[in-house]
Amino acid sequence: MRPWVTLLFAVSLLNSYEAQGSSAVTTVFVKKGDDLILNVGADVPEKFLLVDWKFNETVIVVRFAPDGGRSVHDEFTGRVEFLVKNFSVKLKNLQEADSGVYAAQVGTLQGNQPLAEYKVTVQGPVSPVKLTVDSVDSVFSRGSDSCNLTVTCSTQHSHISSTFRCVSRTCSQEGGERSELTTSGASLHVYLLYGEIICNHSNQVNWTKDFKMTEQFCPHAAPDPAIVIGITILILVTIAGVPKPLEQSPTDDASGLTLTSTYCLVGPHTGSPIPTQTLPESLYAQVEKPARSSNN
Repeated sequence: MRPWVTLLFAVSLLNSYEAQGSSAVTTVFVKKGDDLILNVGADVPEKFLLVDWKFNETVIVVRFAPDGGRSVHDEFTGRVEFLVKNFSVKLKNLQEADSGVYAAQVGTLQGNQPLAEYKVTVQGPVSPVKLTVDSVDSVFSRGSDSCNLTVTCSTQHSHISSTFRCVSRTCSQEGGERSELTTSGASLHVYLLYGEIICNHSNQVNWTKDFKMTEQFCPHAAPDPAIVIGITILILVTIAGVPKPLEQSPTDDASGLTLTSTYCLVGPHTGSPIPTQTLPESLYAQVEKPARSSNN
């Protein structure tokens, strides 16, 4: 059988067999203009016919041939970088139109086998957000002070409102945190955190925020000045009460005496050499012990 007939038969098998096996789908969010690496983690058979990276099952982004040849679709020309790792590629400068499913598969005489699959969502930066205070309702009494704030967290096309109530320096959000999805698929969120009313606009790759302090509109919601002063005094007293370590002079020892050191420079002997004398092997001297005094 001629080689081109064999190749034609193999290609017909690729088209007739359904994809066999399975691969886990990896969900990825990419910021508009960034790059994305598509990895092939599975082993590729040594004897393969083709390895393809497909976009939405229709566009062959990259095709690898057994002889090492590679081809790139016109829509991705100049935006595909081949990595050292076999069959892994980098897609560069992704745009929102590049969102979709990218799948790698290998073709053999036994059929197509999936290698990797990515569900890619390309998102642009979110629009700025603004937090405005719509109304402030304060009630001051000797027993307890209360304050109600109604705010609106808004973007160019979406907005969300919420009410906060502060009673005796304790603030809470009526109905809990509020959030909703915008028309662009981002999230608009308003909540209370440590005395701050925060308006947050975010998606999976970018976020912006605006905030207001509750004490700006409800003065009694600020921390009690007496408590702040008390904590400050306690810290100062604690610092002042720490004993200062005694400094000891490096020339004083434990007995309180001042230590001094005297040095003498010794040079080589410059006089006449001492004559060598032969001494006897042993030399003894008899010493008489003096008699004791009668007074002792």
